[in-house]
Formats: sequence, C-alpha cells, structure tokens
Amino acid sequence: MHVPDGFIDAPVSLGTGAVAAASVAVCLRGARRELSDAQGTDRTAPLAGLVAAFVFAVQMLNFPVAAGTSGHLLGGALAAILVGPYTGVLCISVVLLMQGVLFADGGLTALGVNITDMAVVTTVVAYAVFRLLVKVLPRRRRAVPAAAFAAALVSVPAAACAFTLIYALGGTTDVPLGQVFTAMVGVHVLIGIGEAVITALTVSAVMAVRPDLVHGARGLARPLELRTADGQVTTATPATAPAPAATPRRSVRPLLAGGLAAAVVLAGFVSYYASTSPDGLEKVAHDKGIDRTTKEHAAKDSPLADYQVKDVSDSRLSGGLAGVIGVGATLAAGTGVFLVVRRRDRAADRATDRSPDPAGTA
Repeated sequence: MHVPDGFIDAPVSLGTGAVAAASVAVCLRGARRELSDAQGTDRTAPLAGLVAAFVFAVQMLNFPVAAGTSGHLLGGALAAILVGPYTGVLCISVVLLMQGVLFADGGLTALGVNITDMAVVTTVVAYAVFRLLVKVLPRRRRAVPAAAFAAALVSVPAAACAFTLIYALGGTTDVPLGQVFTAMVGVHVLIGIGEAVITALTVSAVMAVRPDLVHGARGLARPLELRTADGQVTTATPATAPAPAATPRRSVRPLLAGGLAAAVVLAGFVSYYASTSPDGLEKVAHDKGIDRTTKEHAAKDSPLADYQVKDVSDSRLSGGLAGVIGVGATLAAGTGVFLVVRRRDRAADRATDRSPDPAGTA
C-alpha cells in the first residue's frame, strides 16, 4: 500500500507530513518506557531493531489474494504486539523511510502519507483491538496469538479507509469516492487475512521461545498448577500460589540471531518466489485511473531501486542481494534509533536522581 508521488496533492501531503512528524515525536517519548524490560535493561532495543528488519523482509513477500492482485504485510499489528505501540510506529516508520530512500518504494513527497497510513493508523487500530480482546479473553498467554490475529485482520481495512479519506481530501484525479472506498476496502479485507495469519504465526513463534519479551503478553501468566497428594490437579489462585523465585536473566542473543537469520532468508531467497502481481493499492489505482498522475520517483536511479542491485544482471541474485542489504540497513537504522532513545531516557533518569530534593533543602 505504498503511496507514490503524485496521488495526493501538495497541501494534503504537507498536512499528513505534519501529522506523521507529530506522531513520531510523541512515539519517541512513549517508546522510552517500552524499550525497557522488566529488569530495566536494554534488551528490548535490539529486539525493536530486529522487528523493523523482519517487517522489511516480510513486506518483500507479496502473496496472491485475487485474480491479478497481491498483498503484503503492513506490519503495524505485529510491531505493536511485539514491542509496544509507540515503538511499533517507529519500527514501521524506519521501514518506510528505508524503502523510500534506498529502494524508490513509496514516494518521498508521500512519505508523510505513508507513515500516517501504514505506521500510525495500522498500529493504533491494531493495538486498540488487541488490548480490548486481551481484556475480554481469558487472561492466558495463549490468548495473545488469537487477539493478534483479529487485530491484524482489522488493521488492514482500517488503513484502506484512511487512504480513502486522505484521497478524498487531496486526491489529484477525479474518481468517485464511493468507487475508491469500495475497491480499496474490498481487496484489503482479503489482504488482511494474510496479514492476520503472518502476524499470529510470528507472535506464536516468539511466544513459544521468549514470551517474556513480547510486549503484548506482559502481565499475562500461565496458570500455576498444583498437584495434591492424592493426584488431583488444581489451579493456584494469586492467594495460594507461592511467590515466584528470582530467575536469572536470559540472553536475548539466540532470539536475535534466529530472527535475523529468518529475515535474511526471507528477503534474500524466499522473496524471489513472491507474487509479481500489483498489490491492492496499485491494482485499484490502475483500474480506477488514480495512477494517471503518478510522478517519477526522485530515487529512481538509486543503486537499489525496485529492489534490484544495479549492474547485477542475474535478477535472482540482484533481488536477493538487495533484500539482504535492506535487512541490514533497516536493522542498523532501527537499532541505532532505539538505543539512542533508550539511553536518553536513562540519562534523564540519572539527571533526575542527581537533582536536589526541595524538601531536604528547605
């Protein structure tokens, strides 16, 4: 659903750019709390960088959803559930920035549109649905993948609705709004099913090995079962359950290594087999004539434009190398941003601790 240059006029593009900038500023502050785990360490910052790289990789895997149409992961729901909504918005924003600057995917003048639509709207809607479902479902960790599925399913049509609203405010072609809305929502409901499956499977995989690192699972504990002398099994209540023993800190490196390996394999090898059909927005834009005003991308001559390495003749090798480079660049950019955010928070905490107590100096 990457909006290219020319679909939306300059005033609305500037307006969505302001919305995107304000949202990122708010999320930079909110992410400080999310980027600290229960022990107050920095383990979540590298995980957030990995989430951004993984979303980049999976977005290269277009899957068919209808005749002549494909879809791909947006990633807002996945990022929000794994690392939190504020950090999730930043993850998707980093991905969109890398795609626009390095790969000429998504217009540069439309970057604000894309961040508002694909990062802010999907993450906010998905996390709101997720938290609502977690409250009404049994408070067990196994409820997290189910809630993630539903949240991701809803987030994609929500993004389609948001694009329709933005197009209504600043579309550069004269296409009936009802036609745009019907076509966009219809195809993105189907894409949402794929998004939901990918999100639920990924969350389940992380929950299986490191549930303590999943932001959406915080506060959800597996029920403690007690076996009596006569062999009966009962579930302990908070009043009867023994206090948990202190557990040693586990290294996050195996998860990071496994996740990075998966991202490299997906972007470097599996992406070759992705559907080449236009995605939902491209298909609707072509069928309805919205793409008549598409402008040439400013980064069209980038060495990595269109996810191909320039001067590498073998398309399979070229695409694979571009994917691996993209994963590395997104991982580096994302991890760098999140480490800086986390360390600024720690510096602020130290400054607060050193400040004199007014009551003590009175």
